[in-house]
Amino acid sequence: MNKQTFLRIVKYVSICLLTVFIAAIMVGGGLFLYYVSKAPALSESKLVATTSSKIYDSKNELIADLGSERRVNAQANEIPTELVNAIVSIEDHRFFSHRGVDTIRILGASLRNLRGGGGLQGGSTLTQQLIKLTYFSTSTSDQTLSRKAQEAWLAVQLEQKATKQEILTYYINKVYMSNGNYGMQTAAQNYYGKDLKDLSLPQLALLAGMPQAPNQYDPYSHPEVAQERRDLVLSEMKSQGYISAEQYEKAINTPITDGLQSLKSANSYPPYMDNYLKEVIDQVEQETGYNLLTTGMEVYTNVDPAVQQRLWDIYNTDEYVNYPDDELQVASTIVDVTNGKVIAQLGARHQSSNVSFGMNQAVETNRDWGSTMKPITDYAPALEYDIYDSTASVVHDVPYNYPGTNTPVYNWDKSYFGNITLQYALQQSRNVTAVETLNKVGLDRAKTFLNGLGIDYPDMHYANAISSNTTESNKKYGASSEKMAAAYAAFANGGIYHKPMYINKIIFSDGSSKEFSDSGTRAMKETTAYMMTEMMKTVLTYGTGRGAYLSWLPQAGKTGTSNYTDDEIEKYIKNSGYVAPDEMFVGYTRKYSMAVWTGYSNRLTPIVGDGFYVAAKVYRSMMTYLSTDDHPGDWTMPEGLYRSGEFVFKNGARNTWTPSSSTQQSSTSESSSSTSESSTSQSSSTTPNTSQTQTIPQQSGTAPAEQNQPSQPQQ
Repeated sequence: MNKQTFLRIVKYVSICLLTVFIAAIMVGGGLFLYYVSKAPALSESKLVATTSSKIYDSKNELIADLGSERRVNAQANEIPTELVNAIVSIEDHRFFSHRGVDTIRILGASLRNLRGGGGLQGGSTLTQQLIKLTYFSTSTSDQTLSRKAQEAWLAVQLEQKATKQEILTYYINKVYMSNGNYGMQTAAQNYYGKDLKDLSLPQLALLAGMPQAPNQYDPYSHPEVAQERRDLVLSEMKSQGYISAEQYEKAINTPITDGLQSLKSANSYPPYMDNYLKEVIDQVEQETGYNLLTTGMEVYTNVDPAVQQRLWDIYNTDEYVNYPDDELQVASTIVDVTNGKVIAQLGARHQSSNVSFGMNQAVETNRDWGSTMKPITDYAPALEYDIYDSTASVVHDVPYNYPGTNTPVYNWDKSYFGNITLQYALQQSRNVTAVETLNKVGLDRAKTFLNGLGIDYPDMHYANAISSNTTESNKKYGASSEKMAAAYAAFANGGIYHKPMYINKIIFSDGSSKEFSDSGTRAMKETTAYMMTEMMKTVLTYGTGRGAYLSWLPQAGKTGTSNYTDDEIEKYIKNSGYVAPDEMFVGYTRKYSMAVWTGYSNRLTPIVGDGFYVAAKVYRSMMTYLSTDDHPGDWTMPEGLYRSGEFVFKNGARNTWTPSSSTQQSSTSESSSSTSESSTSQSSSTTPNTSQTQTIPQQSGTAPAEQNQPSQPQQ
């Protein structure tokens, strides 16, 4: 190739590249102009607006007006310099030098994302955050090119019309600060009884760090997390040169509770609604990306106010349940089994009326749900995958090791019943048969089955046959009263799983609306659901759940008891009798499913004696209220099954059971069940048999049947 030809090629390539570049600029510019033409109009009224969201119950009655509680705006001359320095340190280092959009910050955030590393800040400036709070959703899914273009455009426009001081003032007065407080001046007065200008450096640093996650950084509900966030703000202030090393050391050594005063309740809703409303707020943000605490909207929920009030009364009076002391806690969720609507939920007894949207134990997965996991982890999958073909299938309650180990699986009584029916194994909550069954199902298939019921683990272990313990502390994993009520609802409705739903309709500030429901997905065959229900009926009549028994109400359920490790018992538990950290009951009728957890806030405070009765009694009281005037009736056996005596068989299954071989108690009375109103097991001298079943000796004493062995191996 000669020089002239080469130069000609270079010329044409350069022209092509330049043409493409110019075209890209024109297309990009045109697209940007199109996007910004759709942007809302910038107005001061929006920037200073004190919007509120109205929340309605299932009967369309107003139950809360969030945003109307507390608002005291600060004037620009009332904002201390230390607060300004704290905010820009943690939110926007170059706030005073950029003009709304920080190119350096955007490039830095992009590089961090490419490397997969973390960072203190994203790509948005403080001005953009204010625009987002005022006009847009904060959902990640809503961060489209169109939305980002509009956000940047409005931020640039605002920087041209307002001073930096004015922008900061808008932001300081706009942000939500937890516990019904809007704006940092409001929070200063209610948390410390002072104006912003009178607060100390560590107090200002705490307020500056809260807006990104106000409920998480609440110093009343989460003091340790709040202190970590405050100290991070102080560290950033030191690195930016706003405070000295000496000031930093003094500030981080100041207790997070320094100067905090008791909160004064100013909520616009009754205290028994607080936990439910917290989940409404979370679900609104999950579904729409909008924070209803800072965005005006009308939200229609699924809460039944009468049921929610009764649940509160059951928790907080002695009219329905006799509690051993005021410290024993209860958390429960009630769902409509036909659609997944959460009609009531409460996370604790004797809740403070001063703290808004604090921890809700009803949705937390930090406690072990014990043997309530057996139906959904072991036995239902075994029926679903045809490992067992009847409720009379024989399982082996004999010495058995966790698969792949030399570690034995123990029942609560350290004894074995030999060959027993599947129904009796579940009824008496035998651990060995549960682990044996999970081994037959396989960890992968069990995990898939659980996923279909809304429950997941980062990794399945054979210990999960009798426990919900997980190696990762995350609400995504493990079990909670919310998750368990929804999972068991699938047994009640014939095998359909519905996601728990707190909201059913939202009307946005522009008048548009959106409805929310969950149509459900099939989690198991109808035959599986029916067979599990038939077996779990006997848990209430003859088994470990007699404390929940009601002679007139067709219902099914399962008890659960967690355990302490040997090391915990040796070091911390000073009690010679039987103790446990958690006691649960999950039960259902054809209309409602309810999961109840009981325990102490400090897990090392053990449940003892009458404390084991509480979970079943709370359930029994609630189901009595729900069903007395609205009897749901019994389940109908679906096609594909047949009954022989007290057992249910799949069509084609060999029936080895005969009436003469069964000696199971066939009746019970409410008076006899009331003598054992807890998840306790009094082993009878008789037991259901198949032709292969050996006689079970009578067991002496009474103890919770779900006790897992102290030390569980992790496979």
